[in-house]
Amino acid sequence: MPEVTKPYVPGTPCWADLVVPDQREALDFYRDLFGWQGEPGPPETGGYAVCTLRGKPVVGIMTSMAQEGGSKPPPAWTTYLAVADADATMQKIKDSGGIPLMDPMDVMTLGRMAVVADTTGAVFGIWEARDFSGSQIVNEPGAVVWNELNTADTDTAGTFYSAALGLSAEPFEEMPAYLSLKAQGRVVGGMQGLENSPPGSPSHWLTYFSVDATDSTVDALVRAGGNVLKPPFDMTAGRMAVLQDPQGAVFAVIDATGPSPDEA
Repeated sequence: MPEVTKPYVPGTPCWADLVVPDQREALDFYRDLFGWQGEPGPPETGGYAVCTLRGKPVVGIMTSMAQEGGSKPPPAWTTYLAVADADATMQKIKDSGGIPLMDPMDVMTLGRMAVVADTTGAVFGIWEARDFSGSQIVNEPGAVVWNELNTADTDTAGTFYSAALGLSAEPFEEMPAYLSLKAQGRVVGGMQGLENSPPGSPSHWLTYFSVDATDSTVDALVRAGGNVLKPPFDMTAGRMAVLQDPQGAVFAVIDATGPSPDEA
């Protein structure tokens, strides 16, 4: 049971949340698909729902809201990377060519967050933990097991994440065209080009959820109104598929589990 009991190392994906037009529909859909429990939160949090697995937080789901003078964001999963200081990291992001989409802000006493786009356009969040460090269960069925940057330019992205967040990019021995992202020498995510993404896809972070059986999960998703973007296929880490929930948010599933997050 991979429970997180230590703070996340800076640069490590520590949280994922979903923005959708209909929060209630999403809560019901993912409850049936992954077994999450969650309800809309109080008004002071904008109704943000923290979904749990075995009583511990795993992801968040919120209703999309229009920014001042703008439109509502499209349905999407966002990956958050742990940082020691959100404001200092934001300055590094700006200095490295990244684009602030939401300036650092306090989330009550839980932490401090911001949302940005990297130099190739991929959107992600940063999280400075205070009372809340992030997902407390990972790398098991129903929880996040992998985070992957799919980018139009791996060299440009690699330079950005190294300068702004201290991540290094190195080829995987098993898949030379695939790059691992390392924080303090430990693999925390992956990076690849857009060759395996649907034509016209922009640079993006993709969230993978672990499942017991990929094919049956895909069948359940289709019955619930979701779409299959890449049908189940076997690869080095397991059997995976790329999917779209009924409101349009894209994610991946794979029948693989990872090591305890506390293992070095």
